[in-house]
Amino acid sequence: MVSPSTYFSSQITLIAIFFFCSENFAFTTTAHTSGGSFTKIYAFGDSFTDTGNTRSASGPNGFRHVSNPPYGSTFFHHPTNRYSDGRLVIDFVAETLSLPYLPPYLGHRGKAPHGINFAVAGSTAINHAFFVRNNLLFDMTPQSIQTQMIWFNKFLESQGCRGAVSSSPECKAVLDGALIWVGEIGVNDYAYTVGSFVSSDIVRKLAIASVTGFLQTLLKKGVKNIVVQGLPPTGCLPLALALAAVDDRDDLGCVKSANNQSYTHTVVYQKTVEDLRKQFPDSVITYLDYWNAYAMVMKNPEKYGFKEPFMACCGSGGPPYNFDVFSTCGSAEANACPNPSQYINWDGVHLTEAMYRVLSRMFLSGKFSHPPFVSLRGRKQHG
Repeated sequence: MVSPSTYFSSQITLIAIFFFCSENFAFTTTAHTSGGSFTKIYAFGDSFTDTGNTRSASGPNGFRHVSNPPYGSTFFHHPTNRYSDGRLVIDFVAETLSLPYLPPYLGHRGKAPHGINFAVAGSTAINHAFFVRNNLLFDMTPQSIQTQMIWFNKFLESQGCRGAVSSSPECKAVLDGALIWVGEIGVNDYAYTVGSFVSSDIVRKLAIASVTGFLQTLLKKGVKNIVVQGLPPTGCLPLALALAAVDDRDDLGCVKSANNQSYTHTVVYQKTVEDLRKQFPDSVITYLDYWNAYAMVMKNPEKYGFKEPFMACCGSGGPPYNFDVFSTCGSAEANACPNPSQYINWDGVHLTEAMYRVLSRMFLSGKFSHPPFVSLRGRKQHG
């Protein structure tokens, strides 16, 4: 896969130092913008980034039990409406920047001095109206990335900001020093069109165009630091493995057709990010290579402490995938494994805290974002 070109401007210094001890690691980071450290994060995306914008009543029907134990059992020790047993990548990023965990936008009141999370589980890149027109409404979340932009604008207006960063002191206060985090988005678009007449090519074209417009809107507001993620290898999820034909496998042991689909999407999306960098040379758009980071773990899971690369920790049905779409994690029929840290997957689609921790380390160390974050200090000194 083509390595994504990632550039941080001279306005940022992000130093990641990792200390490893058995299966755990800790890291500290100093991040600098023109005004000092990143003081806030605004996050967008789907269930891989959602810290509580969906609940049992409104989340994807297949995973409607996110408000029930054992979700959240590893770190928070109670459900937080995160689709995992603990922290997500965005939580580790917040820790790295010495910021509080991001509150979800829905139900939040107040100033949100350290940022806010607009990501919604089940959210799509393509506008919901597209699925309505094509009668693709079964088991889907109505929110899209455009919905999240509407929420973001409402939040900005509530803080007195109705323009770009430079338009008013209120906008500068809200947006200056902010890291914009756009988690993976687009997996649900493909999932909602499975078995329909809508082709993968159409989904890819519309989804990437939508996210491009979303990013352009952010950049026109004057934001300077944006992190975007590509799609993971979706064919490695127990849901895909359980539903696909047994002869549809690649060299990772995952569903070949699904992985080819997410790989192609990722390649095109990377090119789009490169084009945006040229259009907005004063801003920094960092691409995190989710596909290759995840694939690296799948190639040698034992190296990262995982014993179960394909089976869901929390689910029902037992080996080989422990996934039943009618008895998903949190339901009365499902059970959780006693050792989630040995599993890559948590509930059939979403990852364990242990896997999110590994991916965070890969992203923040610079191994799957280029140049490495530790080199930014030199870039700043010679800026």
